[in-house]
Amino acid sequence: MLSYFDLRRGVQFILEGQPYEVLEFKQMGKAQDVVVAQTKIRNLLNGKTLYRSFHKGDSFLEAEVQKFKAKFLYHHREKFVFSQGNDSSKRFELNEEQVGESARFLKPNEMVDGITFEGNFVNISLPVKVQLKVMEAPPGFKGNTAQGGTKIVKLETGATLDVPLFIETDDVVEINTETGEYVRRVQK
Repeated sequence: MLSYFDLRRGVQFILEGQPYEVLEFKQMGKAQDVVVAQTKIRNLLNGKTLYRSFHKGDSFLEAEVQKFKAKFLYHHREKFVFSQGNDSSKRFELNEEQVGESARFLKPNEMVDGITFEGNFVNISLPVKVQLKVMEAPPGFKGNTAQGGTKIVKLETGATLDVPLFIETDDVVEINTETGEYVRRVQK
């Protein structure tokens, strides 16, 4: 059994019969010394995110999820197709809601962690940092630093990202998949 205080980032638990993963956890004090855990949680079955507050007396069952290596194959008509490990004959599909924001950083043949719950494929988990190639980058003009010295570039997956002015087309950048932010330039 998990108490409300155990609901830290990355913990998976059962709420109303469905598995959830904690994305954010903040402990707040209220009037009369009542401590409340404010969380942002994601449903592992349908990918929907919601904000919930939990109180001191709340307890939860830990979600029995299994992880395995999976390879992203392709995206077609709102479906993402994966294979188990390197065996492309064992395929499974997830919809856009299940994959969520991490879909922006998926590129073909990338290895991810697949997640099963009660024998069903329910979601994937990307590595914390991924490296993607910049496909389009507008020029960064000298003196253009009034807005923090950043520009928006297009990555090989089609996603856009806010990066420093020195990033150019064909650079490879590292991105934090949890925050969706630029980390560093890997190579020029």
